[in-house]
Amino acid sequence: MEFENLIKLIDTVSRSELTGFKYEAEGIKLHMSKNMKITAVSGDISLPVCEAGRTVRPEAGQNPADTDGTEESENNGNIVVSPLVGTFYAAPAEDAKPFVSVGDIVKKGQTLAIIEAMKLMNEIESEYDGTVTEVLAENGRPVEYGQPLFRIEKRRLL
Repeated sequence: MEFENLIKLIDTVSRSELTGFKYEAEGIKLHMSKNMKITAVSGDISLPVCEAGRTVRPEAGQNPADTDGTEESENNGNIVVSPLVGTFYAAPAEDAKPFVSVGDIVKKGQTLAIIEAMKLMNEIESEYDGTVTEVLAENGRPVEYGQPLFRIEKRRLL
């Protein structure tokens, strides 16, 4: 299997709802799997989980049972999640400034960060237009598939 095809396959499986994939041909064996959680438990409270395994955290004072499991609410904004397992980098180099910071206005398709996986640098692009209200991942630290990375609040028209 050519390297480019392997990368396309990894990307396709990462973006799909598959939890595992095995491939064997011509002496090549490939096995990929995602760690999908059904339920997350915090103390004595069971928190709901979204389709991609992301835990929905209730706001302070909110009853977890009232949370509907969506990624977006009016005061929370949109959550950009990691499409793969790897190492999160907020900047293109150690001595460079971050791609985005809290308060920055971003456009759909703009690079927010890089995730290194299998020695490949994968640009994480914004899926939304808006303002970065929170950076949820730490630079240089591992991230999981479906882990929240950024909170982006939609821009409101005046």
